[in-house]
Amino acid sequence: MKNIRRIQLGQNGPSVSKLGLGCMRMSSIWGGSTPHETESIATIHEALDNGINFLNTGDFYGAGHNEMLVGKAVKDRREEAFISVKFGAIFHNGQWLGLDLRPIAIKNFINYSLTRLGIETIDLYQPSRMDNSVPVEDIIGTVADLVKEGKVRYIGVSEITADQLRKAYSIHPISALEIGYSLADRQIESELLPTAKELGIGIVAFANTAEGLLTGELKAPLAENDYRNHFSRFQGENLINNLEKAAVLKQLADRKGCTPTQAAIAWVNAQGDHIMPLVSMSRRSRLPENMAAMDIVFSPDEMNTLNTTFAAGAILGGTYLQR
Repeated sequence: MKNIRRIQLGQNGPSVSKLGLGCMRMSSIWGGSTPHETESIATIHEALDNGINFLNTGDFYGAGHNEMLVGKAVKDRREEAFISVKFGAIFHNGQWLGLDLRPIAIKNFINYSLTRLGIETIDLYQPSRMDNSVPVEDIIGTVADLVKEGKVRYIGVSEITADQLRKAYSIHPISALEIGYSLADRQIESELLPTAKELGIGIVAFANTAEGLLTGELKAPLAENDYRNHFSRFQGENLINNLEKAAVLKQLADRKGCTPTQAAIAWVNAQGDHIMPLVSMSRRSRLPENMAAMDIVFSPDEMNTLNTTFAAGAILGGTYLQR
């Protein structure tokens, strides 16, 4: 057993593991197959055994399947798990329909989530993103009411702007900001990250390998049925340019005796004590590699190479992570 060190989310927030477990890929995403439930639950259990207590899910992952899965996994281990839930995104048959952030919808969503998870209180509850369809005051104010009712412990936000973050924080203390962050996605460094740090808000950083771009396993062109073909980052000359950048990470990782994925996670981890890499896994075999990434330390020269190679704008094209 290896215990991951812990960090505090927010100024007066909870103590959680510095490495988070993303449970999304334990359910069918974008019409793909559903991983084996027994292995997924075993992965959650092994993560808990190793001190990874931050479990991230969403009520729209697999149309509720993911919450039920997490609920089964923590049924007899509730006190060991810190459960983070996103809400608001609406899908039908795997197709994105939009957001529903109305107060009446949030009050409906929370009850379904609590039932599927089989728990009385959600540790961290957050809108999956905000699109200005509903005032920030109404969204955060509604979740604040759920805190008073005892249905939610802490409030988080996800995929928002610096201005929205300030407004949300003025309504109720925000413990965590969940956002895509990697060597390839550094646009949040200009405004959003500094704002979160100023306010003492923890960062839950997902997509550390930028949809697989930084794993060292991607080749051009992608298979015709690869969902990443929809994003300009993975198309034509953009992909060729971006793979040249990714090759630098692979070379550096090879010299350090680690995988490019580990190096990508380690870079995110190194960006601050308030930043948690959130890594999606559905198999126990991935745990040792991802936990070991948390111990990787870069020399000043190595960090300079990475920050120069992956300076803002070096990766061409966008994905849904970019605003």
